[in-house]
Amino acid sequence: MNSLLRTGAALLCFSSLCQSGAAQQPASRNPPIQLDVVVTDKSGKPVAGLTQQDFTVLDNKQPTSILAFHPHTAASVPAGEIDPSTKVIFIFDEVNAPYDRAVYARQSLEKYLKQNSGNLDHPVSIGLFTDSGLQLQTQPSVDGNALAAALEKEGQTYRAIERGAVGGDFQRLQLSLDALNTLMVQEKANPGRKIVIWISPGWPLISGPRDNLTEKQEQQVFDKVVWLSGALRESRITLYSVDPLGAAGTGERSVFYQNFTNGLTKTNNAAFGDLGLQVLVTQTGGRAIFGNDNIDNSINHFVADLTAYYTLEIAAAPSERPNQYRELNIKLATPGLKARSRTGYYAQP
Repeated sequence: MNSLLRTGAALLCFSSLCQSGAAQQPASRNPPIQLDVVVTDKSGKPVAGLTQQDFTVLDNKQPTSILAFHPHTAASVPAGEIDPSTKVIFIFDEVNAPYDRAVYARQSLEKYLKQNSGNLDHPVSIGLFTDSGLQLQTQPSVDGNALAAALEKEGQTYRAIERGAVGGDFQRLQLSLDALNTLMVQEKANPGRKIVIWISPGWPLISGPRDNLTEKQEQQVFDKVVWLSGALRESRITLYSVDPLGAAGTGERSVFYQNFTNGLTKTNNAAFGDLGLQVLVTQTGGRAIFGNDNIDNSINHFVADLTAYYTLEIAAAPSERPNQYRELNIKLATPGLKARSRTGYYAQP
């Protein structure tokens, strides 16, 4: 075990990783699976007007019945009114981004909020993620100017945890997971769909050929992955991320996370990389953007996913053993269209 893992062994047992798998299971072990699906054309634009017959949901490669189907479009909301069934939450990450890029990201978010004279199409709230944890700064509002003013008033915070310091990566991973947990606990009680846009280069993956976890650590990571999958789904959260490093953020870091996106099926395959931000983004059906210096433009692309999407409900399949991973895929009747949604779930007996 290398020095980072030795340092991380003591840090692994923090609140967000050491809760038992049994304690984290939902009250209902096999509730229906609700899928928010964005369908895009070849240009990446969301497609409206599809019917239930256009969708086939594959559960472990086998077709499963669609129990309920609801299309959502901006056109269905009366002119001048706001759709209360959707909400946008921005998480401004000052823990994982370098100071100068965090300043730039803050300015870009303020620019987005002030566009269109500050008139937002969806209720927006903002959370600041610092060394002290996640603090949701604002109530949901469609007044972008007021939100930008509140964000500007907060100012920049001093970061005590340095990137690259011994043990610092584990501390930042701990804080990041605890911040996500705080958000999910709050949003589970709120109805409707939420898209959470995490402005961050991502959380430390701390995974590589020399990083061999103990059996206990593998089990802890696996249990956390199972819980995150269920909690994000039950909170009806789709994660998105935009890297404030811009062009400097391209390279191996922008693709390495893809090694962990397929879904964790076995405990002995567990790695810290399975807990990465962009991994969770992909698995919830969101998008991760690297290498774009125009952060407000990326945000506009994310929010456009709310102009047309579909909510499907399927039955959760029973399993032979606890926490059995089941892969989900959605096929469309029209060639050339693509669907983005949750990529799997963990079934219970």
